[in-house]
Amino acid sequence: MSSCCTPAAFEPPAVPPAAGALSTIVLIGPPNSGKSTLFNRLTGLRQKVANYPGVTVEQRMGLMAGVGRPDLTLIDLPGVYSLTPYSEDARVSIDVLKGKMPGTPKPDAVLLVLDSLHLTRQLMLAAPVLSLGLPTLVLLNMSDLMESRGGIIDPLKLARELGAPVALISAVRGTGLEAVPLFLNQHTERKIGKLLSLPVLGNAASTHTWAAEVSHRTGYQAPLSAENSRKVDNVLLHRIWGPLLFLVVVIGVFEVVFSVGQPLSDGFGDILARMGSLARPLLPAGWLQSLILDGAWKGISSVLVFLPQILLLFLFIGVLEDTGYLARAALIADRVMRTIGLNGKAFIPLLSAYACAVPAIMATRTIENRRDRLATILVTPFMTCSARLPVYMLLIAAFIPNISFLHGLLGLRTIVMLSLYLAGFVAAMTTARLLKSSILKSSEAPFILELPQYRMPTLRSLGLRLVDRARVFLRQAGTVILCVTLALWVLAHLPVAHIAGGTYAAPELADSVIGKLGHFIEPVIAPLGFNWKIGIGLISSVLAREVMVSTMGTLYGADPATQSMHLQTALHHDMTLGGALALMIFFAFAMQCTSTMAVVRRETNSWKWPALQFGYMLVLAYGAAFVVNHVVTAIFG
Repeated sequence: MSSCCTPAAFEPPAVPPAAGALSTIVLIGPPNSGKSTLFNRLTGLRQKVANYPGVTVEQRMGLMAGVGRPDLTLIDLPGVYSLTPYSEDARVSIDVLKGKMPGTPKPDAVLLVLDSLHLTRQLMLAAPVLSLGLPTLVLLNMSDLMESRGGIIDPLKLARELGAPVALISAVRGTGLEAVPLFLNQHTERKIGKLLSLPVLGNAASTHTWAAEVSHRTGYQAPLSAENSRKVDNVLLHRIWGPLLFLVVVIGVFEVVFSVGQPLSDGFGDILARMGSLARPLLPAGWLQSLILDGAWKGISSVLVFLPQILLLFLFIGVLEDTGYLARAALIADRVMRTIGLNGKAFIPLLSAYACAVPAIMATRTIENRRDRLATILVTPFMTCSARLPVYMLLIAAFIPNISFLHGLLGLRTIVMLSLYLAGFVAAMTTARLLKSSILKSSEAPFILELPQYRMPTLRSLGLRLVDRARVFLRQAGTVILCVTLALWVLAHLPVAHIAGGTYAAPELADSVIGKLGHFIEPVIAPLGFNWKIGIGLISSVLAREVMVSTMGTLYGADPATQSMHLQTALHHDMTLGGALALMIFFAFAMQCTSTMAVVRRETNSWKWPALQFGYMLVLAYGAAFVVNHVVTAIFG
C-alpha cells in the first residue's frame, strides 16, 4: 500500500495560503466510519456540545489542538450516507457546508472521513461533498486493518481521480494524522474538475456507478478478512444462536459489574467516608459543619460511591461497540422491533438511551417517518439510563442477598438487575405496539446498516470514553446534586427554634419544613410501601433520577436516629422488601427527569406529547409498584 504519511498522496501540489486564511473546518463522513474517534483525536477532547440554532441536531465543536492547530475550529457534522435531504441530519450537513446555517460560519475546508474497508460504498458520499467546490482532504480511515488484512488501496491514484488530496489514517491508533496539519498549512483553492459536474443531490444510482468505477480504476481491493467476518456473523446473527449469545453477553456484563464492581464501590465508599471524618475536626462544630458534612458531603458521596460500577458498565459497552458487536445487536433487535411496528433505525436511539435518554431522543432524527420517530421518542425513557443505576444498586445491595447459582456463575443480584432492565424494555416494546397499532400507524421502512469489520478496541479509545463519562457524572454531582442536597439540608433545619440562653436549634426532622411536606404526601405513597423520606426523594428526583440517592443520604444523615448508619442500613431499617422492590419498579417505569421532558417538548414542538408521556408513565409506575409491594408483602410478609 502507498504510504499515507507522505505528500505524494496530495494531488495537485498545494500552495501555502496567506496567514489567517483558515478559521473553520468541518468533519463529515458516513456512520461507523470512525469519525467520532477522529474528532476526539483532532481536538484532544477540547470540545463543546450544543444544538444547531432552531433544530435538535447535536453540534460538536472543538479547537484542533490535537494536531497543533488550536487556532482552527473543527465542526463535527452528523454521520450521513449522502447529502440527499432525507433526514434532519442531512439537511443540517447541507446547510453547514453551504454556509446557510444560522450562527455557524461558512467552512473554509472539509475533512471527509471514509472507511477504507468499505471504500466503494463510502465513496458515494465523496461525490456530492467534493462537488461543492470546498477544499477537501479525503481521509481513508482504518488503514491499519486494510494493511493487516491484505487490502489494497492506492491513495495517489485515488487523489488523481478525485482531484483532491487523499491520506491513509487510523483514527484509533493515531497514525497518518500528520496529513491533516500538512493539508491545512498548505491550504489553497483547488479545482475539482470532473466532479464539479455532479449535482450535490444527484441520483443515488448514478453516484453508486461512479463510485464503483473509481474503485476499479484505482485498483482497490477490499480486505480478504471479510470472509472471516461473514463466518462469525453466521453465528452471531443466527436467528436462534444470535439472541441467545447476546443474552449471555448481557448476563456476563452485569455479573462482572456486581461481582467486581460492588467491592470497588464499597472500597470507594470507605474512602469517601474517611475523607468526611478527616474533614470534621477541621470545621467548627455547629451549623457550618453540619451543612458541609451532614448535608452536602453525605448527599454527594452517596451518589459518587457508585462511580466505579457505572464506569465498569460503560467499559464493557465501549468494548462491545468498538469491536463491532453492537452493530450486530442492532440487526438482532430489528427482528423483534419489526414485530411491534418500530423501524430498525429506532434501535440505535433506544440503545444509546441506556446511557441517557436526552441524546437518545435527539438521535431519533435519523428516522425519516414522522410517526415512527414520534413512537420512538415516546418509549425511549423506558430504557434503563445510567441515572437509574445508583438507585438500583443502592436498593439491591441493601435488600437482595448475595446468593449465587450455577456454581457461582450467576448471582441473585444480577438476576434482579437484569429483570429491571427487562421490565423497562418490555414496557417500551408494549407501549410502542399500542402506539403503532392505533394513533401512530405507518407503513414499514427498510433498515439499512453498515456493519463495521471486527477489530480490537484500544486502551486509549476506551480510556477517553470513561474519562468523558466520569466527567459527566461528576459535573452532575457538582451542580444539580449539590444544589438539591444543600436545599434539603436547609429545609430540614427550618423553622429555627429559639431556646433559652439566646441560642437557636434546628427542629426535629419530622417537624421541619421538609418533614411536614413529606408527611403531607405520605398518604398517597404509603400503599406502595414508601415512607415520607422516599416521597421527598421521588419529588427531588424529577430534576434528575440519581438525585434520589443524594436526597436519601441527606435526609437520613440529618435524622439523629439514623445519622451514624450506612445509607443501606438506614434504608433496611425503614423499608420492607416489598417497598424496596416497588421502588425499583417505580423507577423502571416513571419519567422522573425534567431534562428528558424538555427535550421531548423541543423535538415534538408541543407540550402535549411530554405531558401525555409523563402521565402515562407515572400511572404505569404507580400501578406496577402497588402490585409489587402487595404481592411481595403477601408472600414474604
